[in-house]
Amino acid sequence: MKKKRIFIYISLVFVLLIVFKVYYDTNFFKVNQVEFESNKILDRSSFTILQISDLHNKVFGDENEKLLDKIMDLNADIIVITGDLIDRKTSDFTDVFALVDELMAVNENTYFISGNHEWDNPETEAFFAGLEERNVNMLDNTHTTITIENATINLVGVGDSSTEHDNLGKALEGLDEVNYTVLLSHTPDTSNRFIESPADLALSGHTHGGQVRLPFIGGVIAPDQGFFPVFDKGIFKRGNDKYLYIDSGLGTSILAIRFLNQSQMSLITVK
Repeated sequence: MKKKRIFIYISLVFVLLIVFKVYYDTNFFKVNQVEFESNKILDRSSFTILQISDLHNKVFGDENEKLLDKIMDLNADIIVITGDLIDRKTSDFTDVFALVDELMAVNENTYFISGNHEWDNPETEAFFAGLEERNVNMLDNTHTTITIENATINLVGVGDSSTEHDNLGKALEGLDEVNYTVLLSHTPDTSNRFIESPADLALSGHTHGGQVRLPFIGGVIAPDQGFFPVFDKGIFKRGNDKYLYIDSGLGTSILAIRFLNQSQMSLITVK
């Protein structure tokens, strides 16, 4: 009987630890810092990109105060939003538009590409119009050139490929391939299109890192990849000096839980 009680107590503690971990991973974000090097960047030059992905209209603190404080503290050269800023079920854009207003006030080099949830939302056109009114740089199927001190980079964006709104050929038209090129694509490209393109680094989201992860196994399931996805989160070498980085995102979808996969945004340094 005593052994049975001990087993019950241990099981209860174990369950409580899991519940706490789920709550923590879902509601407290971290900043994942990654670094890449390239011969296309002059010696002693560098730039930083803050990647915000898959927020799904989640709010961290009153009016996203916690998120914005950290963004201001990081002071990145460029901010990129790689899709799913809203959820397909989001009907009130007040919170996300307030966040965008603050982002533009912090850094006018803020860029957005669409994700599948933007296209699946019934108010897609109203949402995109709201971003345009706030002067957000929308990069679906186009590119721009940015100079940060001595570093000149191409920033290329494609619309969400899972909903067939991408056009990489159009996005690359007139691109100066001498410059370091960053490709923004909500859905990770697991084909040869990225490898064959002039892009040096691709930044993606969409997978939520599997959202729920298991020890020694990794992500449980990801959109378009099914169970136990290969391309779940982190850095993947995709060719000669070519890298794909998948951010696991800030929000959740379908089930509002994360486990062993804390909400995050990423600070990317290229030097």
